Amino acid sequence: MLEAAVPNPPDEDTVIAFDRVTVVRGGNHLINSLSWQVELDERWVVLGPNGAGKTTLLNLATGQLHPTRGTAYVLAERLGRTDLNELRTRVGLTTGRLADRIPPDEKVLDVVVTAAWSVVGRWRETYDPQDVARARELLTQLGMGALADREFGTLSEGERKRTQIARALMTDPELMLLDEPTAGLDLGGRETLIQHLTELALDPDAPAMVMVTHHVEEIPPGFTHGLLLREGTVVASGLLGEVLTAENLTKTFGLPLVVDRIGDRYTARAG
Repeated sequence: MLEAAVPNPPDEDTVIAFDRVTVVRGGNHLINSLSWQVELDERWVVLGPNGAGKTTLLNLATGQLHPTRGTAYVLAERLGRTDLNELRTRVGLTTGRLADRIPPDEKVLDVVVTAAWSVVGRWRETYDPQDVARARELLTQLGMGALADREFGTLSEGERKRTQIARALMTDPELMLLDEPTAGLDLGGRETLIQHLTELALDPDAPAMVMVTHHVEEIPPGFTHGLLLREGTVVASGLLGEVLTAENLTKTFGLPLVVDRIGDRYTARAG
């Protein structure tokens, strides 16, 4: 039997390149023959109902999962044939699972600066003055500068989310993954975080970004592309304005939806 041809490695401006990727666990197809490509200057939002494959997609992008079939490149490194420890230092990640691991008495500044050593919870390691200065700069950029010496456990949920984003940016990543960053926030906290994510998305020096969410209302202005998933397959993919249609979202979520756009923000409701 002839072995299937392996696609050539992507060029340096392609940060994610999945070619007919399938992930099977326990006999279930979590992702099925999915092809997707993210370029360096793009900001993607991934939408879909529970069980659509969004978390699996992020786990592939961080190297926590390998495809059962197909080829997956992240930052030009093919999964299954690269040093994952080195790759993960080049990818920034915010997720609720990380927040649960942060000691509540950890200072906000230390939550961010410890990313330089890829650890959670400061112990005896030492950091260069440049690392501390960068951590403070990132916290200030995200409106957290005045809270740098506060304990993480005393922060509001919105403040914790912004601290995690600062931490994810600490190592100057080439790819930024945001797993439901606005989950659990009240209206004020959500809008404040979206404002900061908008500033980040519009920054030409910021890394490529992929944000997973359930709600079109949470998409920050400045995001350029959309990927809609249902049952592990792609419903639509491409420029955000062309993807976020009533027809596509109706197929994605399995009920009639009406989509409205006001400026650079979207809303969706049952039709």
